[in-house]
Amino acid sequence: MFRTQLRALLKASLFGSLKIMFPMIATIDEFRNAKAILEEEKQSLLANHIKVADDIEISIMVEIPSTAVQADIFAKEVDFFSIGTNDLIQYTMAADRMNETVSYLYQPCNPAVLRLIKMVIEAAHSEGKSVGMCGEMAGDEVAIPILLGLGLDEFSMSASSILKSRKQISLLNTSEMATLAEEAIKMDTAEKVVQAVMERVLSSTQ
Repeated sequence: MFRTQLRALLKASLFGSLKIMFPMIATIDEFRNAKAILEEEKQSLLANHIKVADDIEISIMVEIPSTAVQADIFAKEVDFFSIGTNDLIQYTMAADRMNETVSYLYQPCNPAVLRLIKMVIEAAHSEGKSVGMCGEMAGDEVAIPILLGLGLDEFSMSASSILKSRKQISLLNTSEMATLAEEAIKMDTAEKVVQAVMERVLSSTQ
């Protein structure tokens, strides 16, 4: 199934700008193996005189804590990063959102989560790579100021959240948000982070 999907992507690469992200990558070996299979399928298509684009960008979804911790290693081999916050938060906090007994631990603004995101962004930028984010957190009005301050390059969200989020971002001062983000990752609870954003950002922009 994986090879079939890769062949379909490669064939489609001639009709637009293609970026391939491998999900749930936990180790650098997994990424390298996935890339190797992709290359095998590419060479197979070329051998059969099926053209493939030369500028395909290859990356991973950062959604496992082990990957975020080793972001500096991955950053040397990927073309960009995309942080999948829904799973990253769940795995970091051991919080299944569908389980009511532990759902309270699903905390996007928990300093532990913010530190992992900071590690990914800094690792990517040190290698000249961009970082995007998909997941509910990217459209969260409380999280957006901190994400902007951490240097996130791209926010991916549901269509219904775009206009409101774009307006919010246009009203924020990047340097001020950077200061807020640095303070937030040093806080000890998610509640304090949320309170800081509410008092210092949302109260003046709403």
